[in-house]
Amino acid sequence: MSGRKRSKRKQLPLWQETILLLAVALVLAIVIKTFFVQAFYIPSESMEPGLILNDRILIQKVSYWGGGEPERGDVVVFKDPGGWLPPSESAGPTNPVAKVMAKIGLYPTGGHLVKRVIGVAGDTIVCCDDKGRLSVNGEPLDEKSFVRRDTGKCDGPMPNNGSCEWRTGPIPEGHIFVMGDNRSHSADSSAKMCPDNVTECVPGDEFVPVDLVVGKVFVLLWPADRFRWNTRPDTFEDVPDRS
Repeated sequence: MSGRKRSKRKQLPLWQETILLLAVALVLAIVIKTFFVQAFYIPSESMEPGLILNDRILIQKVSYWGGGEPERGDVVVFKDPGGWLPPSESAGPTNPVAKVMAKIGLYPTGGHLVKRVIGVAGDTIVCCDDKGRLSVNGEPLDEKSFVRRDTGKCDGPMPNNGSCEWRTGPIPEGHIFVMGDNRSHSADSSAKMCPDNVTECVPGDEFVPVDLVVGKVFVLLWPADRFRWNTRPDTFEDVPDRS
């Protein structure tokens, strides 16, 4: 060494360093929420038996990057298309701390629904065959492992009249048809369909725009004793491509 004293790097005061670390953590949290992972909760009984009221879930957004879209069987979180939720479920957190946490993805926000994708663009869905199963593009779905069939009639009773005889499709481009797993107690696409002889109903309200989908549920996080990874049921792999 030449004898010069090495200059010491000037350290920030503790309070400034703390603020800087908090700012970095905040930015990272916002980036993660925006592009990767976000927390939500189950707001109703519509996804029972697999997901129950107040379960905490995580969704991932990577699958829908670069033009990727929801697939049949995915459990997705999407923004209310308009009038699907009552005001009580549309409201977000009221506590100031919870509001801040919701902004950065660490606390669930209001105005969202959780449902399973049954059909995608071009699909035709029919309820139901002689075993009470939904069919997509002519292929019956074996949903007994995840669907609650309280009525005992079929896997797709229309909530407004209990009918097991309906069809919809082809689903328009850029849209999906969704249903809750608790088929008799779910305000889903089947609840928005126009029953026969009802003139006030607007056809097409049953389809959810893909642009409103926030992400795909990939883990049931809490309660800890029910932690599990969420995967797409095999029965949807047998559905043929839309013609």
